[in-house]
Amino acid sequence: MSETAKVPADFWFDPLCPWAWLTSRWMLEVEKVRPVQVRWHVMSLAVLNENKLDELPPEYAENMRPGGKAWGPVRVVTAAQQLHGDEVVGRLYTALGNRIHNAGEGVTREAIAGALADAGLPADLIEYADKDTYDAELRASHKTGIDLVGQEVGTPVIAVPGSDGDQIAFFGPVVTPAPKGDQAAKLWDGTLAVASIPGFFELKRTRTAPPQFD
Repeated sequence: MSETAKVPADFWFDPLCPWAWLTSRWMLEVEKVRPVQVRWHVMSLAVLNENKLDELPPEYAENMRPGGKAWGPVRVVTAAQQLHGDEVVGRLYTALGNRIHNAGEGVTREAIAGALADAGLPADLIEYADKDTYDAELRASHKTGIDLVGQEVGTPVIAVPGSDGDQIAFFGPVVTPAPKGDQAAKLWDGTLAVASIPGFFELKRTRTAPPQFD
């Protein structure tokens, strides 16, 4: 199938979030079984939570504060996008997720540096982890995604074209482990079905398992 025949699926992520990581791996499976092309965008849990830090658990809030762990990875991805183009975003996200989540390295400077090497990107991009050089662009990308679904969600946000020309956007789905093959296709079809109903807002159950990485 030609690239022009594929439906774009815009995916907003924060590299910090293990649940967004699992959803992103599902989306790579969806690309194999449905005519879908994922377009990757950054959003930021730190930006999302910056006005409600006092309401968060102390350790989580500390990561969200200026200088906290939440800022480094997403700043580096934004800098890579600005300096090297949109096509590097997905590649760098995969490299970061493999180290932060799958390999259990966590959000460390070493993990970010290693991910840059894995993605074939310049090592000096690591310096942007501590800089606000592209924070305006980061915030703009975050706003584009979150405006589609509202402030009371997190990452990921996915948006696809609707039948009326507008985008259908939703948070999630939250899954573990990431579905593959036919299961990936069934979940995609079902997600689109419920998201296409104008009055549909939420379907949820308690999580009974932690993130399960390959």
